[in-house]
Amino acid sequence: MLKLVLALAVLVISAPARAQTYAPGAPVCLHVFGELEGERIDCIFASFAQCQAAASGRPATCVMNPYAAQAQPARAGRRVR
Repeated sequence: MLKLVLALAVLVISAPARAQTYAPGAPVCLHVFGELEGERIDCIFASFAQCQAAASGRPATCVMNPYAAQAQPARAGRRVR
């Protein structure tokens, strides 16, 4: 019985952990923390205003998504013809 328990413990411990992922299409993330809701990051907001409305009254804060796909600004300069 002890060997079975140890074998199961090894399997559980050696299972790969899931990492927090960020959605690349959403530029703003809601970082929720606290004992009631647990800690997590939800990257589902298009603007800070949307995120702040969701964070209102909760132990949460809005942060920029470090992996958001950002449009490349057009280069300013002279065109060669």
